[in-house]
Amino acid sequence: MIVRRSRAELETMREAGRVTARALRSVGDAVAPGVTTAELDEVAVAVIEAAGGKAAFLGYHGFPATICASRNQQVVHGIPGRTRLAEGDVISIDVGAIVDGYVGDSARTFRVGTVSDEARRLLDATEKSLFAGIDRCRPGSRLQDIGAAVQSVAEGAGFSIVREYVGHGIGRNMHEDPQVPNYGIAGKGPTLLSGMVLAIEPMVNAGGAAVRQLGDGWTVVTADGTLSAHFEHTVAITDDGPWILTEE
Repeated sequence: MIVRRSRAELETMREAGRVTARALRSVGDAVAPGVTTAELDEVAVAVIEAAGGKAAFLGYHGFPATICASRNQQVVHGIPGRTRLAEGDVISIDVGAIVDGYVGDSARTFRVGTVSDEARRLLDATEKSLFAGIDRCRPGSRLQDIGAAVQSVAEGAGFSIVREYVGHGIGRNMHEDPQVPNYGIAGKGPTLLSGMVLAIEPMVNAGGAAVRQLGDGWTVVTADGTLSAHFEHTVAITDDGPWILTEE
């Protein structure tokens, strides 16, 4: 069942989104060569706690940290630790915050210093694909319109869409109905209605689409070792158009 949220619920989700956005921006500001991913996690913890929120990821199905920190060929769910960022890396940061029982969820892939042309093109295309998908988050659209828009931009730029991991509904729980694939056929799927809230999150690889999970049970990497990028916003569908809840 796809839940439709009241205006009051959306306003609370907006607060969760603001805290999430603030944490993500602060982590991004701290990204630099020599910084460890554990230090980035500490930044997110401090921002969320200062705002009176709760980390949405910590303990979620046993996840051991506040952020997911996925570097270079890591697609999603990287565990922060002793790894130090190096010049030319890209690092995907995914973070969630809970405020008054509602969840915000957002991700961005950051450049570490000067990156390759391929990395720059990958990040630009992935972010553009996110906003193409968000633009379809309007009453009367169909669910697969979102994925079709994401897919068109990412694959049109010569990159591959990860298919095993998808976006999702979000509200009082991190993952709610429906699943929101980053590929699809326009005009297919349930009709989108005002009050629905979706986490749109394209994961795009520079090489092939195949991925595999590492032995830690969390970290997902590209099967061919190529770079990956991940961008995400929590978006409410309203009569006035898409409302990005995870902007500051």
